[in-house]
Formats: sequence, C-alpha cells, structure tokens
Amino acid sequence: MAQSNKKLVKSKSGYRMVFVDDKIASPFMMQEPQWIPDNACTHCQNFECQRKFDFLKRKHHCRRCGKCFCDTCCSQQIALPRMCFIDPVRHCGDCYDITKKENEFFDKHIRTLQSGGHFRLHNSDSNIMPIGAFKCQLSNDERFLEFVNVTGQENIALEKIESVQIAAAEIDLQGNHVGTGIAIRYANSVDNTVLLKMEVEENSDRKQSMSWVAAMQKAFKLIYESRTSNSA
Repeated sequence: MAQSNKKLVKSKSGYRMVFVDDKIASPFMMQEPQWIPDNACTHCQNFECQRKFDFLKRKHHCRRCGKCFCDTCCSQQIALPRMCFIDPVRHCGDCYDITKKENEFFDKHIRTLQSGGHFRLHNSDSNIMPIGAFKCQLSNDERFLEFVNVTGQENIALEKIESVQIAAAEIDLQGNHVGTGIAIRYANSVDNTVLLKMEVEENSDRKQSMSWVAAMQKAFKLIYESRTSNSA
C-alpha cells in the first residue's frame, strides 16, 4: 500500500500511520480501544495482582485492551501493526501473548497468501470457469483474493468473506492434519452468498498451496476478530 494512502496521526497511545480512507484500509486492522478512565481505576486490573494505585504506584493502560495496570503488569512493549503503531507499545501480559502470535502471522503468513496457491475447482455456486489449474492470491493491499487463469470469477473482498473452512484433510509424516482443500463462503458484488470450494492442485507446488490454505484460515480468524472489535 503506497504511503500516499496513509497519514501520520498522534493518539494518546503513540504515533500511528493510518489509512486516509477506511474504505481502502486492510481488513486486518483494528481500532484503538477506549481507555478505562483514570478515575475508574483504583487497583491494577490483573486479577493476580490488584495492587492499589497511589502517588508512588502509577497506573498504565494496555494499548490493546485499554485496561489499567501497574507498571509491573504492563511493562512489556511489542509492535502492534493491527492498530498501525509506528513503535512498539505497552501491553499487559495477556495481550502481549496475543499480539506476539499475531505478529508471527504478519511476518510469515501474509507473504504466503500473496505468493498464492494453485488449485482446481471442486464445487462452486459461482460462474467460475477455470482453465486447468488456477492461482489464488492475496492482493498487495491485503483487501482481495485475486484469481489468475480463471474466467467468470470476480475478486473476493476479504471483508465480504463469511466463513473459511478446510474442505479436506490428510495426515502428514509428523501426524499433523493438513488441508488439501478450502471452502470459502462470501457475499459477491450484488450481495448474493456464494460458496467456492477449491482443491489443491496435485501438479503444482503442493506444499506451498497447502501452506496457503492454512494461512487463509488464520487470516479469516483475524478478519473476524477485527470485524467484531471494530463494531463494538
């Protein structure tokens, strides 16, 4: 996403590089939480701590959840790309663990999705007419699933995806279940619900395509969480 589509803003949590228009924002983004007012916080909100705040024991807000904690319970700082912060920001213990796992997704799985996977059509409610195998990939702006070598299939807006499910599974040499297909239910451009089922193409880079399936399932979980958080 070009920097011209973003602007630098300062909130009480820190500097953020945000999209100038919510319509072009990545669906993975989350809004900043409302901070619990200082006058409503008398004790650390870590139930295992609950130290009383006073002149010496200062209160701090977790940038992810907005709750109040003492310095000991809210001292860890980590990058929070889902809220567009430029620098690492303060987290409580629980939120730190969540953000750390999410950052692994942004560091690894976004690239997997943008590299794409190769599939064959298994079943669909749409007018998709694949010419042999086709490629499905995440757009550079992280907003659409794009299709290569396909006739009649429009790009899918991630914000329009209603569900993602691994359509089939097999067990690898380590005994782990891995996806061999994916079913995506989404609302098309005229808001009709469409079910698209794709199977991993056998003659392509199968490992990459199965990694794409796993990454897409993780992506939808983040999108659903962002959708829930931003509507709260």
